[in-house]
Amino acid sequence: MRPNTKTNHDATAPRRAARGAATFASAAVIALSVATPISAQTLEDAEMLQPREMHTTAMYGRDTWDQYWEGSLKRANGNIGTVTTRTVTGSIAYGVSSKLTLLASLPYVTTEASQGVLHGQSGRQDLTLMAKYRVVNAMIADRARLKLLAVGGAGLPTADYTPDFLPMSIGLHSRRVIGRGAMHLQDRTGWFVDGYAERDWRSNVTLDRSTYFTDGQYVASSEVVMPDVAQYRGTIGFQNARWCIPIGLTEQRTLGGGDIRRQDMPFVSNRMDYTMGHAEVMYFLPRLSGLRLDLGAMHTFRGRNVGQSTTIMTGLTYALHP
Repeated sequence: MRPNTKTNHDATAPRRAARGAATFASAAVIALSVATPISAQTLEDAEMLQPREMHTTAMYGRDTWDQYWEGSLKRANGNIGTVTTRTVTGSIAYGVSSKLTLLASLPYVTTEASQGVLHGQSGRQDLTLMAKYRVVNAMIADRARLKLLAVGGAGLPTADYTPDFLPMSIGLHSRRVIGRGAMHLQDRTGWFVDGYAERDWRSNVTLDRSTYFTDGQYVASSEVVMPDVAQYRGTIGFQNARWCIPIGLTEQRTLGGGDIRRQDMPFVSNRMDYTMGHAEVMYFLPRLSGLRLDLGAMHTFRGRNVGQSTTIMTGLTYALHP
């Protein structure tokens, strides 16, 4: 599960303060040496780094749920109790030019259930690589800046974990190609709105068994066709020289796939849809040049074949300037 939030500003604006992501794969920002804020940087935002500027992030997230949607039916399962997923994510972002920023993010994931006989898993998950290209950077009515970005990326499993053990699996082990359009509009008062629309194309997954049953069909193969995914995010927030507070919603829709069968375990190609709310507080530490503190929370309000999860996150980002 997972999800995130964002940022903005241009290279000359004195309030280039920043925002980050409410998601597992956060990759944030900062710098407040002489009280001069720096732009934020995440996998989800519409911000760009300056040439040869680099940001490194360490983020911890803890996600828990004890109820889930089996198709459209919300229920609990005493055999597993509460499922907890802990994620430690390392991220790096680099400004190639004023129009091109590269990002990479890799999480280490641990899962566990509070009851029953299912054992959790742990290990490296998927490396996400992204390139963000700024298409538009325009002033509107001499008071608001509009940024439009084209974003491309890929997700690659980095370990031989099994996806066929949900909800204890640490991932789906599918390679992904990511396409996204993003926008960010910020008024000179510090208020902003932004968002994106994304499509993930996913490769097939190979199981350690020769047959399986899903979506009402028996399949004599170890290969599972994975449906693609669409995701939409909208955020509103405020930022100044020291604080940034984004609040938003993320909607995910799986473009195919079946439901969890009654009294059965989830399957890797199930439709996994959700609507998630998220909020984050970012504070630029005034006496530690280049360091920013992030605190965030997410909650799933409705879903299909996913847990009704609540996530808390905390992290630090350090900015290196040329």
